Amino acid sequence: MALTLSSRQDVATSEAPDFDTWRQLVTQSFVPLDVTCDSKDNFQGRMRSRSMGDVSAVEVSADGHHVLRKPSLIRESDGHFFKLSIMLAGSGLLVQDNREALLLPGDIAVYDTQRPYTLTFDDKFRCLVLMFPPQLMDLPVSSVGQLTAVRMGRDERLGRVISPFLVEIARNLDQFSDATGTRLAYNAVDLVTTMFSSELDLSRSPASNPRAELMLRIRSFIEANLGDSELNLASVAAAHFISTRYLHNLFHEENESAANWIRNRRLERCRRELKDPVHSHRSISSIAAKWGFTDAAHFSRLFRAAFGETPSNYRER
Repeated sequence: MALTLSSRQDVATSEAPDFDTWRQLVTQSFVPLDVTCDSKDNFQGRMRSRSMGDVSAVEVSADGHHVLRKPSLIRESDGHFFKLSIMLAGSGLLVQDNREALLLPGDIAVYDTQRPYTLTFDDKFRCLVLMFPPQLMDLPVSSVGQLTAVRMGRDERLGRVISPFLVEIARNLDQFSDATGTRLAYNAVDLVTTMFSSELDLSRSPASNPRAELMLRIRSFIEANLGDSELNLASVAAAHFISTRYLHNLFHEENESAANWIRNRRLERCRRELKDPVHSHRSISSIAAKWGFTDAAHFSRLFRAAFGETPSNYRER
């Protein structure tokens, strides 16, 4: 049978009345995946999806099946994404990086599309998946990599706040305007970033890892001062009583460049505002200047190098 599509308030609903259709739908909605099922008879699946800025939100409801992200599929794929999943009903087992997370309703977990993973759903389930590029988080990819396939429960610390928030996003996918949906999606990513920082214990155990605690303070300082055109490596180092050489070494240990980190965080803030309808009345140059780019032509070149198109084309698209 053919895939059935409908839409409401920019939410696309896809019904897959058989397993072969479901396999196609899963890959179309996310990234190329190998999808199998122990019993294909009478299989049913449904997705409700919405694009909210750079975040794709997909509510998945289906009978039990297995999903595998194989190395061969990764090599054939374009783009790099994190996928954040919250179970809404049923259960699922996520495996990545030699870790396993059994997810029950309200539980949250993250996984990385650039590395192999498996998802196993033994019976009917429902979950919300947020898929977004890594640059939306102000954490290095290597740090997030320590948390893949780690269960973050609805009854644990920040999970008590973030889990209900994500559940409400799933419940109200078709109720948000474009501007509201985009802002809520970015807020969700920011909240999850806060939860990841907490899980990494960067802020709670400075004595056990002083270099990690220093990096947390440096990244927080950079985020708070991105709009200062005078922000540079020397000012960051001076604010933390270290040399610029030591600052370089700290970032190098995380496979990052300090200068690139500052530039990329500024570009990401600009990209968010260029996409947000709330800022449609503002000129591109004023948005760039707000985030420390005083030379409009230089900003345009940097933006195009980072995102593959000029700021004006990006905003129009």
